Amino acid sequence: MATTNDLKNGMTLDIEGQLWNVVEFQHVKPGKGPAFVRTKLKNVLSGKVVERTFNAGVKVDVAILEKREMQFLYKDNAGYVFMDSTTFDQVTIPDETVTEASKYLLENMEVIVAIHEGNPLYIELPPSVALRVTYTEPGLQGDRSSAGSKPATVETGITVQVPLFIKQDEMILIDTRSGDYLGRAN
Repeated sequence: MATTNDLKNGMTLDIEGQLWNVVEFQHVKPGKGPAFVRTKLKNVLSGKVVERTFNAGVKVDVAILEKREMQFLYKDNAGYVFMDSTTFDQVTIPDETVTEASKYLLENMEVIVAIHEGNPLYIELPPSVALRVTYTEPGLQGDRSSAGSKPATVETGITVQVPLFIKQDEMILIDTRSGDYLGRAN
C-alpha cells in the first residue's frame, strides 16, 4: 500500500482488480479546497489510457511487477518461447501478450518481460533494433537523403519508410516505439 503522494511515473497500480501504469501525475493544490492528484493511467493489458483524479493522501494498491531479462528463442503454435537469462527456464508467452513487440523480435534477442503473479504482462523491447532490409526498390543515381523516402520490407516482415539511398541487404536501425527509420546500423 502506498498513498497518492508516493506516485511516480512508471509505477504500476492495482485499481479494482486491473493493473494500470502511471504515465503522468501532477499534484494540485488549489487556492480553495483540498489538494488532489491528477493522473494519466495506461491499462497494462488493453493499452487504454484514462485520466483519473485522486484526493491527496488516499491509499492506493501498488502492484509488484517482476521484470526479468529473457531471450527470444522461437515462435510456435502456442505462442512465443522465451528463455530466462538467469534460470534458463523456458516460458511460452501467448500472441495476445506479445502484440506489437512481435514486429521487431528476432531470434536470440534480449528483452525484458514484466511478470505479475506468475503471468507475463508485456514485453519491453530495446529502444531501437537493427534489422536487415529484405526488399526495397533500387535507388536512382542522384538520390540524396533529403530527396524523399521509399518503403522497405525488413526481415521481420514489417514495412518501414527509408531514405532513397538505402539498398537491399543493408542493416538499418528502427525505433521500436514509433516504427521510424533512425539510420544505418554499424
